[in-house]
Amino acid sequence: MYDIMKVELISVGTELLLGDIVNTNAQYLSRELANIGISVYHQSTVGDNFDRLIQCFDEALSRSDVVITTGGLGPTKDDITKEAACRYFGFTEELNDKVWEKIEERLKKYRKNNVVSENNKKQAMFPKEAQIIDNEYGTAPGAIYEKDGKKIIVMPGPPREMMPMFDNKIKPFLSKESDDVFVSRYVRFYGIGESNLETQLEDILDKQTNPTIALYAKSGEVLIRVTASGKDKEHCLKMIEKEIEKLKDRVGKYIYLIGDESISSSQSELEKVTAALLVEKKIKIATAESCTGGKVASMLIDYPGISDVFLEGLVTYSNEAKMRTLGVKEDTLKKHGAVSYETAVEMARGAAKYTGADIAVSTTGVAGPGGGTKEKPVGLVYIGVYFRGVEKAYEMTYSGTRNLVRDRAARDAINFVRELVK
Repeated sequence: MYDIMKVELISVGTELLLGDIVNTNAQYLSRELANIGISVYHQSTVGDNFDRLIQCFDEALSRSDVVITTGGLGPTKDDITKEAACRYFGFTEELNDKVWEKIEERLKKYRKNNVVSENNKKQAMFPKEAQIIDNEYGTAPGAIYEKDGKKIIVMPGPPREMMPMFDNKIKPFLSKESDDVFVSRYVRFYGIGESNLETQLEDILDKQTNPTIALYAKSGEVLIRVTASGKDKEHCLKMIEKEIEKLKDRVGKYIYLIGDESISSSQSELEKVTAALLVEKKIKIATAESCTGGKVASMLIDYPGISDVFLEGLVTYSNEAKMRTLGVKEDTLKKHGAVSYETAVEMARGAAKYTGADIAVSTTGVAGPGGGTKEKPVGLVYIGVYFRGVEKAYEMTYSGTRNLVRDRAARDAINFVRELVK
């Protein structure tokens, strides 16, 4: 039993160091461990080198109680994680017949020629001291090695094998190390940056003890995790609710979603929330896009059931298309230009009239990298919204690449729709 369990993550694999594979395992494990009240103090990545991995174990366990590894459990010579863990603790590996039977059965099931390579026995080699963890989705079992109060937990590298192993076996094992229950809730913000949000909440963050608040920057938005520890889940949720009420009082206008960990991993939930709101209120929508080229429509139709209210997505890139399809006046384009408040409003109004939608949203701007002028620089975008006779447009200025300008404009367009109909 540890007063404060210190955990480190070691990701094993030369392919990670070379950048051939993105290390999503470390992100997943850090988040899941935090959900049960365990903080990750260090993360390391090491190639398929036996001596360097032993050195990593030595450094990690000199300052932490538990090391969790992912990768290096395959049947080839460069898969060295189990062997290094055994060497570190002075354990001797031997063939585990029961494990080998399961591996052999699984391999024969999926190999047409029914031939099992001899090197696959490497995955069934474990010391008697190991607590072996079954792999329900692959041939590489995990294991827990323990000696003198220190633990090394080894898991396979492929996420589809590692994640269920952690959820079903490792997480319950680690949760037993604490008498407290840990519960987290997540709050998503749009329209305020991470640094500004932190400034607004500085005094709350400085005084936090239990519950704790953690900020995470997402793509164009911010996620806050509120975690409480206590005797039971109900007690924790009451503490969390009080903390969330403080957030609502301070920065509630930027909050668009509150929920459990299911809303925490994506870069954004904004389009889902907006689409669900449209479906719930039975508000029919159409889009008229120029610089975003269909991104707004694409993001909305990712939501299942949106067909009940999404009427049409129009990409009117040229001035001719704006006039012909949306009824934008030629005089408006000559006087104010395609990138203007007036054109954005007429595009939204025209899309609503053309499709019969209750609400329509439009985008027109200079996405870059060229085409900008002193009066209308790259990054200038107008977003128009028409909602049952009420019409307005927003002038936005973005920085970054062409795709970044288009992405941010599309998300802002969806957010303006959400704000109007919520």
